[in-house]
Amino acid sequence: MPRIELLSPPYTPEQEARITPYSTRGSAVSPLAIFRAFASHPALQDATKSLGRFHLVPEPPRSATLSQRDREIVIDRVCARCDCEYEWGVHVTTFAYRVGLTPAQVTATVRGGSDDPAWPPRDQLLIRLVDELHDTAALSDDLWRALAAEWQQAQILELLILTGWYHSVAYLVNGVRLDPEPWAARFPQA
Repeated sequence: MPRIELLSPPYTPEQEARITPYSTRGSAVSPLAIFRAFASHPALQDATKSLGRFHLVPEPPRSATLSQRDREIVIDRVCARCDCEYEWGVHVTTFAYRVGLTPAQVTATVRGGSDDPAWPPRDQLLIRLVDELHDTAALSDDLWRALAAEWQQAQILELLILTGWYHSVAYLVNGVRLDPEPWAARFPQA
């Protein structure tokens, strides 16, 4: 049971205006609990909307330049490391297979390390990035050099902010105790 009251129908006209952009037209699925949590605090919703949009909505030149696959590997790993099954499940169900992750790679976001055979070398760097930031709040020089050989400087900055943003998302979801969406994937069992 969530610790806060989520915005729920029937919505006032102001609430409807806040929640409609997060609804899928014609979908029987209601807006995600996380968006209903944010909508219950309009100033916070406004403050966070542009960063989420930057990472998830391709609108060059006002959006991230990372590939969707790189983005999803990072998001899924951050959510797994933060034990945030809610957000992990939403992203796995919505994006993981569409961006080319295999079932073994999806499992490895939760159960594997950067040396898991499911990951090719380039993807291993993304897992290392998330793990080092999660464990130390920093990056080693050797990892920085390896990242710089694969991604442009601006993309490395995007990776750092993406990792931090999804830590914030995980903190919100876990702190509020949002229940997983009924249609979303669940963590693979050991």
